[in-house]
Amino acid sequence: MMRGASSGRLAAVFLIFLVLAASGVLVSLMMGSVAIAPQEAAAILMGADGSTHAQILWNIRLPRTLVAALVGIDLALSGAILQAIMKNPLADPHIIGISSGAGLMGILVLLLFPEHSALITPAAFVGAMGAAVLIYLLAWKDGIQPIRIILAGVAVSAFLGAGISALMILYSDRVHNALMWMVGGLSARSWPHVAMLWPYTLTGFALAVLAARHLNVLQLGDAMARSLGMRVELTRLLLTAVAAILAASAVSVVGLLGFVGLIVPHMARLVVGSDHRILLPASALLGAAVLLYSDTFARVAFAPVELPVGIIMAALGAPFFLFLLRRQL
Repeated sequence: MMRGASSGRLAAVFLIFLVLAASGVLVSLMMGSVAIAPQEAAAILMGADGSTHAQILWNIRLPRTLVAALVGIDLALSGAILQAIMKNPLADPHIIGISSGAGLMGILVLLLFPEHSALITPAAFVGAMGAAVLIYLLAWKDGIQPIRIILAGVAVSAFLGAGISALMILYSDRVHNALMWMVGGLSARSWPHVAMLWPYTLTGFALAVLAARHLNVLQLGDAMARSLGMRVELTRLLLTAVAAILAASAVSVVGLLGFVGLIVPHMARLVVGSDHRILLPASALLGAAVLLYSDTFARVAFAPVELPVGIIMAALGAPFFLFLLRRQL
């Protein structure tokens, strides 16, 4: 009976998260500088319509909405994986510097080779993985120390941030396209960005779900994991690569968007627990919902001025980070 009740509760939670994500999609499609009624939006999506509203929905809002959902999934999964493998509830691609590594390489391609946009995501992955390995090495002292992760991440992030600033000064004549990267934004994201992003999201999600059991074993401690036959450091490195490709794909499209990977896994963990077989899919759904609602708020709250969604996430995430930091120290 207890197992049935628990299964029923989890099913209800997942249904709620799914409804939140789906309603986030609908709100994102309908709200903006031009409001589109639900019935009209449904009619446009169901059939051919050459009206102005149809052009807005198909060519502006729908791709932007899909990008927001995919980025929310990527960053939430990346944060959940990093928190597990680094044994640190404060780990987040943005806070510990992985996003800065991806951003540095992405901006390098964007400024020097703007005609080769397909290289942005692979270059961002190289930067993210390099930053992750560097942070891991700096934080290692007879094992992973959670507080060292944060300190090493802050240092690496500051160093890489200086590199980004230097590039923007050296190539100031080309800096316009890179400015949005500094805060993270979804403005002008279109179908090519969806096409660029979804393969990485799908692959990263599949790998993360397949690795859920290994993440659970790592929570038992390195000694216990080794006694169960796990090659701990190799497993941690491979899982870091999964987190890096998820973060890099998001950064390559929306820039240095922070705090999604910090807030969402904690919110999901409070509801569904720490079993990563459940936590990862829950974080994916909740990540999509959080970013969709945040981006919609950023678009309409100060209309006709549109804020980058990174500002909204920073306003939500910074106090949450300080709250977690106070609890941990």
